[in-house]
Amino acid sequence: MTDSHLADRVAALVRDVPDFPKPGILFKDITPLLADGATMRALVENLAGRHRDAEIVAGIEARGFVLGAALAHELGVGFVPVRKAGKLPGDVVGRAYGLEYGTAEIEVPADTPARGRRVVLVDDLLATGGTAAAAWDLLESVGAHVVALEVVIELQELGGRAALGTRDVRAVLSV
Repeated sequence: MTDSHLADRVAALVRDVPDFPKPGILFKDITPLLADGATMRALVENLAGRHRDAEIVAGIEARGFVLGAALAHELGVGFVPVRKAGKLPGDVVGRAYGLEYGTAEIEVPADTPARGRRVVLVDDLLATGGTAAAAWDLLESVGAHVVALEVVIELQELGGRAALGTRDVRAVLSV
């Protein structure tokens, strides 16, 4: 599937949900995309084609887990979850960040297998860039070499790519 055809398929499968999780937010729901086997497979193959040299994949909670684990499987590498604070057992390293509708904190295991490895970071959506930048910075703070951020959807008007500076950011669909 060509990149433009994949973007068209993704666009057709993303559902807009107004006022979720808070009034004024237009949530981009990828659940229909996840349920479409052919498009999901094409998406994962597309991402894998760009990252054959990755040594591990990290996914941002929660939809980044689904996409990241599928990508890790396709690449034959491990997966590291970047979780919301308080969700991981044992020693953790965390980072607080701002959202378009509040603040949050994410964590990874202090003994993460990402240390010293080439990491592809995955999430479903890039909005303001706060979550992605915090995840990237957090992984690098524990010794990972993050090589790229892959997202399914980029909301261009919110400036997330600019917030990430010169980092390698790729989106299947930009709206």
